[in-house]
Amino acid sequence: MYLVNAPFWLKKIYPKLHWNFSREEKCIYLTFDDGPTSSYTEWILETLKKHQAKASFFLIGKNIDAHPTLFSKIKNDGHAIGNHTYTHFNGWKHKTEAYLENIEACQELCNTNLFRPPYGRISRSQIKALSAKYKIVMWDVLSGDFDTSISPKQCYENIIKHTKNGSIIVMHDSEKAGIRMTETLPKILKHFSDRGYRFKAIPSEVLL
Repeated sequence: MYLVNAPFWLKKIYPKLHWNFSREEKCIYLTFDDGPTSSYTEWILETLKKHQAKASFFLIGKNIDAHPTLFSKIKNDGHAIGNHTYTHFNGWKHKTEAYLENIEACQELCNTNLFRPPYGRISRSQIKALSAKYKIVMWDVLSGDFDTSISPKQCYENIIKHTKNGSIIVMHDSEKAGIRMTETLPKILKHFSDRGYRFKAIPSEVLL
């Protein structure tokens, strides 16, 4: 079970996490989790370029190690880079010390102040430990592209129905999500671009 649209009460429980950005601007923040991959990263980058869109990529360290050229291409194309742990660590299943070690292993590769917890699962102690160094980015629209039980059409409708000014949308650069993601991405880029929206990367800082 998952919530396509992050409810207001969840945002109130975890106010230090970033669920969305300003509702005043017609901007959308597309994010892609789990890459880079040989199957989809380049296609995503080319699709974004066609629509003059920027996005944010929350990358897994072991995938950066496996695809360093793709990692460089994401950066060179002007997209934001985020830490998504080295091995897609579930924060609810690991003690804080081990969780931080896994994040640091990814950080040595990606050098960013953006972090997203895999599965959105993170404990209060982990939030406290990370907040001084990272902007912890969640979302307010979950596309559901990872869900093999839904159609690409449903994935598209999840996004269209819930996205508004300042929304952070989660999609995936992965084999599991591929069919739904590749059919949905061009459509949402066109839909919102036609309505005057800009797709922006999440503001980040390069850490020294």
